[in-house]
Amino acid sequence: MLSQGFVSAASIAASVLFILSLGGLSNQEKAKRAVWYGIVGMALAVFFTAFGPGIGHYWLMIPMIVIGGAIGVVVAKRVGMTEMPQLVAALHSFVGLAAVFVAWGADLERRRVLAAQAAGESTEAFSAFAGLVATKTPAELTFLQVEVVFAIFIGAVTFTGSVIAFGKLAGKVDGKPKKLPGGHALNAGAVALCLVLAVAYLSGAGFWTLLVLAALSFFIGWHLIMGIGGADMPVVVSMLNSYSGWAAAAIGFTLSNDLLIVTGALVGSSGAILSYIMCKAMNRNFVSVILGGFGGTQGPAAEIEGEQVATDAAGVASALNDADSVIIVPGYGMAVAQAQNAVSELVRKLRAAGKEVRFAIHPVAGRLPGHMNVLLAEAKVPYDIVMEMDEINDDFASTDAVIVIGSNDIVNPAAQEDPNSPIAGMPVLEVWKAKQVFVSKRGQGTGYSGIENPLFFKDNTRMFYGDARESIDSLLSLID
Repeated sequence: MLSQGFVSAASIAASVLFILSLGGLSNQEKAKRAVWYGIVGMALAVFFTAFGPGIGHYWLMIPMIVIGGAIGVVVAKRVGMTEMPQLVAALHSFVGLAAVFVAWGADLERRRVLAAQAAGESTEAFSAFAGLVATKTPAELTFLQVEVVFAIFIGAVTFTGSVIAFGKLAGKVDGKPKKLPGGHALNAGAVALCLVLAVAYLSGAGFWTLLVLAALSFFIGWHLIMGIGGADMPVVVSMLNSYSGWAAAAIGFTLSNDLLIVTGALVGSSGAILSYIMCKAMNRNFVSVILGGFGGTQGPAAEIEGEQVATDAAGVASALNDADSVIIVPGYGMAVAQAQNAVSELVRKLRAAGKEVRFAIHPVAGRLPGHMNVLLAEAKVPYDIVMEMDEINDDFASTDAVIVIGSNDIVNPAAQEDPNSPIAGMPVLEVWKAKQVFVSKRGQGTGYSGIENPLFFKDNTRMFYGDARESIDSLLSLID
């Protein structure tokens, strides 16, 4: 068993590695190294925590670590990049549920210690956490109870909210926003009841208060995320990431684990910052996101005039051969078709022909922040031609050809032209200003969010129907 000094030193080292990891993820070229920082930091954290003072029951712990690690390896190998958003949501749910279980266990240990002390019995044979509880003053025990309440509330909301987010991202739950009769009043009432139960618990009520508190919090998480439309799921995922961090931090205070506090605070704060950035990118109100109050339509959508005009590979290739400047806008459809390598080869051929080729990345392209950047990096697309929306949006008007691959909402002019659209006011890539726009799409459906896109009906737009990878492959032999 390691001394507390070793554990403290490892906690500091792991915390530094986690900070370096977060910092490195802001740059594509440093991202791979940043991931390794996080892996090493977590390995240090797990090892030194498992073999720290007061830890036992290795006969149970080690098999659980091995089984959990094996499951993680299997899942990581089976899950493709298109399923990564729902995997992240699922992992958030585990953190939330773990916080609830640990908080329940902490309170049961607190009650056992108090009962033993009242009976004049020794607590030396109890757990290490029970030994910590036995040394606390009444005021410190009250603070411990407050931590338990916060951990249960945040953890339970995170759990059911993440489960619903997973369902919507995986297509197992309807992506349309749904609320029970009463809407926000139900959520407010549930929060009020949680406060009443928290006061009752702090006043000495039984363990049942924590069970009912968890049940109400489970309902709040479920109802909040059910009330958010599928188009807004990228924001929801980052928000739930923040919630899971705060749940972990609350448990860190309960267990007096400095590393868990630091790690939880890093995840919680970075998730909150990311949620705020994405809210700005989608013109959403941050408070509305937290309250689950957006994602529905404001009124009847504007009528769309015209018709979708289809083209073939020869028509697209002819326009690309004549173009001097090309912008490619990737979306979730590219990820589904695994077309990134074909797109990378197309870019190589176009650039070899002397054409200026760039990518335009919307902050919420795909179903997870950075989704498209990772796919393009995987396909070895040069970093310097991958541009963010703010960097390239003004250039569409002077661009000869734009290829939209599997995108819908992020190139939808209704965001600017239709005040009744569910995405009204959302900043979008203004691809319709280019001379020609080609949209690679499987069919005439509205896509994941269910919102019709007037771009597909504009005079300078041609629909290039078919599987994205097959469509791009068909272009390669036709590019001069």
